[in-house]
Amino acid sequence: MRTVLISGGGIAGPALAYWLHRHGFGVTVVERAPGLRAGGQAVDVRGVALDVIGRMGLLDPARRLRTRMRGMSVLDADGKEIHRSTEATYSSGRLDSDDIELLREDLVRLVYERTRGDVEYVFGDTVTALDEDGRGMRVDFAASESRVFDLVIGADGLHSTVRRLVFGPEERFAHHLGSYLSVFTADNFLALDDWQVWLRDGDIGFGIMPVRANTELRVTFGFESGPLARDADGLRHVVTERLASLRWEGARLAEAARLAPDFYCDAMAQMRMDRWSQGRVALLGDAGYCPSPLSGQGTSLGLVGAHVLADCLAQAPGDHTAGFARYEERMRSFVALNQALATENPGGPAAEASVDHAKNAVSLDG
Repeated sequence: MRTVLISGGGIAGPALAYWLHRHGFGVTVVERAPGLRAGGQAVDVRGVALDVIGRMGLLDPARRLRTRMRGMSVLDADGKEIHRSTEATYSSGRLDSDDIELLREDLVRLVYERTRGDVEYVFGDTVTALDEDGRGMRVDFAASESRVFDLVIGADGLHSTVRRLVFGPEERFAHHLGSYLSVFTADNFLALDDWQVWLRDGDIGFGIMPVRANTELRVTFGFESGPLARDADGLRHVVTERLASLRWEGARLAEAARLAPDFYCDAMAQMRMDRWSQGRVALLGDAGYCPSPLSGQGTSLGLVGAHVLADCLAQAPGDHTAGFARYEERMRSFVALNQALATENPGGPAAEASVDHAKNAVSLDG
């Protein structure tokens, strides 16, 4: 049995683990966090990615967990409503669409539960070194003994350790898009009832969505900025200061960000690489081709990439070089179209048509 180590226990990595197991591989997933990561924004499963989760038997469970928004309000800087819609929201698009919006943590849990009986999960550990030899890929870990695998897949996100170890520094491939995104949880102090609110004031703005039967809020806050130091405390300070400057609910939002145990903040950036594989190592999802949250397609890219990568390896038994090459061939145009959604008139009038075009740019059965 060929063995594969997947670094990253989010969505793309475990989805790949599912498909590789189906094709007869022995799979281990290593995740830096001590358990499944909670928090995060709502994510969208669209187009061909719906087919992927359908083939995994997760379509109905995902639909049961989808958000249930009735609509949204757009506010001016003083909190006065200037627009409302009961047909669409900024986070999910049209409410009558077949696309599924659900919390990231819910989708993570669904894929994990679907795979936990067939896949070895190692939490609280990370890859520290990779060394290819005649036997395969020797992997050193921070907390575990070294092991040898036939293949290693980096599905460990925008700041991928596997990518850094094999392909070089992140700065070679990351393209900053001029803004940052912060996501955190708060009590529903606005008493929102399945209703989103959005506000923009100059170069900062936010969207607020009630979740968990309206018992809590997920706040998505964005602000324009050049590259900042990757320091969690420093970024939290920047976010709280900018939230506090808002006239409408700024003080309460700033306090919620200061206290949130699931506070997240990172650059809006894309990962652009000439190749996603080298030797026995390949990259999947955000690690190789992050489109940024501005595209709304990161989750779908990861799910589709997982299916395609596993299929290509299965169709080239014993020849990972050919399998990786076919994976890149099948995914390149799909990735390019989805990355363009974030850089060419993001959110503009052509965005919906562009998403529809991107949905059909890759085949699951290549």
